[in-house]
Amino acid sequence: MGSSEKHVDGFRFLPPSLAAWIENYIPADDYAGSIPWTPLSKPLREATVTLVTSAGISLKTDPPFDMEREKREPTWGDRSYRKIPRDTTEKDVNVNHLHINTDYILQDLNVMLPLARFKEFEREGVIGRLAPTAYSFYGFQWQSTEFITEAIEPMSKNMAAEGIDVVLLSPA
Repeated sequence: MGSSEKHVDGFRFLPPSLAAWIENYIPADDYAGSIPWTPLSKPLREATVTLVTSAGISLKTDPPFDMEREKREPTWGDRSYRKIPRDTTEKDVNVNHLHINTDYILQDLNVMLPLARFKEFEREGVIGRLAPTAYSFYGFQWQSTEFITEAIEPMSKNMAAEGIDVVLLSPA
């Protein structure tokens, strides 16, 4: 690491019990360790921002995330993802997740996927623009390399095609 390179401590803001669990149960060579810091290449007021959540949000017109298989196989999590258009509201979505209380999201989508708030930021000039597409996946992925190829890679390709500069992840 060069002297000008910065790294992020991925454990800094974790609850101590979660950090201890990760350090105890996931071997250090299974994850990259420190996260390289990449500064934003332009001011936020010029950036295109997308939102990503692990809350299992899907449009009512999409298939729901598969919770039935996880009930049968407790270490399995649905590896797919859903595209959520920027104008989506709580009346347009379902939320399928075994590990969180989904009622709050169904009452106000912005608690987990703040599309309306970011459209306000766009109007106010805080961000350049909110991307046409946000993304949701099922946040329980236990040692799944398939998740990278089935969800992360296609989402990142879609983001590149939309010219995304900033991704805000709201973990469930």
